Amino acid sequence: MAEITKEMTIGEILRTNPDVAPILMNAGMHCLGCPSAQGESLEEAAMVHGMNIDDLMAQIEAL
Repeated sequence: MAEITKEMTIGEILRTNPDVAPILMNAGMHCLGCPSAQGESLEEAAMVHGMNIDDLMAQIEAL
């Protein structure tokens, strides 16, 4: 599987590994298909949603 980084956009991440979607949804990112999700990095999205990016990355890496 390709490596997922916090610099990738939500859209890139979901194209790389769709199994990440439930993790993002459970974290409160419910608009995975909206335009901002296609253009902002995972790190930016985590910041907007008040999430710790390192905790989120740990969940994604555990897949």
